[in-house]
Amino acid sequence: MSEKVSLKPSAGRTFNAGEFFQKYTMTIALVVVTIVFALWPGKQGLILLPSNLTGLIAENAYVFVLATGMLMCILTGGNIDLSVGSVVCFTAAIGCVMMAGGMNLWLAVGAMLLIGLAIGVFQGYWIAKIRVPAFIATLAGMYAFRGFANVVLNGYRVDISNETFLMLFGNGKTSYIPDYIRQNMPGLDGVFTKDNAFLAGLIGENFIAKFNLTCMCIGIVAALVFIVIKVRKILVQKKLGISQSIPGQVISTVLISVLTLWVSFKLSCYRGFPMVLIWIALVLGVYAYITTKTAIGRHLYAVGGNEKATALSGVKTRNVYWFAYANIGLLAGLAGILTAGRAKGIDPVYGEGYEMDAIASCFIGGASAYGGTGKVSGMIIGAILMGVINKGMIIVGVDANYQKVVKGIVLLIAVMFDVLSKRQKR
Repeated sequence: MSEKVSLKPSAGRTFNAGEFFQKYTMTIALVVVTIVFALWPGKQGLILLPSNLTGLIAENAYVFVLATGMLMCILTGGNIDLSVGSVVCFTAAIGCVMMAGGMNLWLAVGAMLLIGLAIGVFQGYWIAKIRVPAFIATLAGMYAFRGFANVVLNGYRVDISNETFLMLFGNGKTSYIPDYIRQNMPGLDGVFTKDNAFLAGLIGENFIAKFNLTCMCIGIVAALVFIVIKVRKILVQKKLGISQSIPGQVISTVLISVLTLWVSFKLSCYRGFPMVLIWIALVLGVYAYITTKTAIGRHLYAVGGNEKATALSGVKTRNVYWFAYANIGLLAGLAGILTAGRAKGIDPVYGEGYEMDAIASCFIGGASAYGGTGKVSGMIIGAILMGVINKGMIIVGVDANYQKVVKGIVLLIAVMFDVLSKRQKR
């Protein structure tokens, strides 16, 4: 009598070091690169200073936003949008001109977002309905909207001075969440003094008086929420009998939680939680949910994996393309807002090269050049790695021309890793 074979997958797997390192290659690379710059002779620890960390976030806000939209396009089959840098400049130009002319702040912000969305829908029409190759359609948009931006600005810079706009979207001294805890509990000021040897040793005498408790509490809450979500995921996988490497997931959860607390601590030592980080977190959270929990998110992956099979299953693949390009247009409008807020205005050359930073962040973060593969979490790692490389090279004094060479090599290595991985699987 034949032996009965169970088709139920194993509830757990032993820790596989090779698989772990392959999965978290770019995360490990990020840690290594950060350590290298932190230990650079004559520049030890500069990149880890609270002010530099805050600057890293502010300087790369547009990268996080644009790379999120770019990931949607890449998932559909390795397609990209070359026009986003020009769209950022165009939308910011319109908003800045409106505010400089006395227009209401929210009307200007709404106009920037709607114009960005309209451009995305327009370009999506040519790509999804007329079947113009995405490369050609967005290349045309890159030239056209750069020209429109120069027409709007008349070739000159436009400055803005709206304090509310700069506070919500900029990077000035007021563009941070106030320390509500210390404001409402003045007795704590007596604790955070240089006389408190323990806190002075933990935080540092230069930071103890201005340590932002609200920012630190936000980081603690974020870390706890992340841990709860990961634990629930592990329990659900175990209940469903899904094969999983629990040690690997525990290690990644601990590392990410510790990193979150460390970043929160560093931000707390400077001015606190930057407002721009709220917009970044909102975008990343919304699109992480869309790509993992919604039908349209699954369709993005399906189209990139096999468009013909997806169409035969009843999915309107053209609408998927349209959705992807409409979204990147909307996010380009938001990036325009953040760019104008940080620069306190807009210049005709702003936005040049933005599309390349977004594309590089996606591919470095694990998105496949063939489509169908990539996550928002991976894109975040790619964007941070690019930001750390840029900031680190500036701190150590690398020539601007060689900075571009290094970025190009990093991108080539990331794509080569993806190609070789796919070849091994075949």
